[in-house]
Amino acid sequence: MNHVALSACIAEIGALRHTPAGLPALDLRLEHESQVVEAGQPRQVKAAVRAVALGSVAEAIARQPVGSPWGFTGFLATPRNGKHPVLHIQSFESV
Repeated sequence: MNHVALSACIAEIGALRHTPAGLPALDLRLEHESQVVEAGQPRQVKAAVRAVALGSVAEAIARQPVGSPWGFTGFLATPRNGKHPVLHIQSFESV
């Protein structure tokens, strides 16, 4: 199963573009910060995640302000020419 649920703030939003098939596409960077318990000990966690959204989700995210917090769901995939996975956002909601 490849399912990601992440609460994060929008750190950067690229320009809304269109794929060769004509779908709206948006590249963005998300920043997450929380505290989790690992091996019985509390740990502060910070992560910056590259993400992409397509279609109506891309258009909706493009209207949100940088710095705004959201809950994102989607899946991870590595781009053809990439080395690191990218979160493909399928939905988002306020947190």
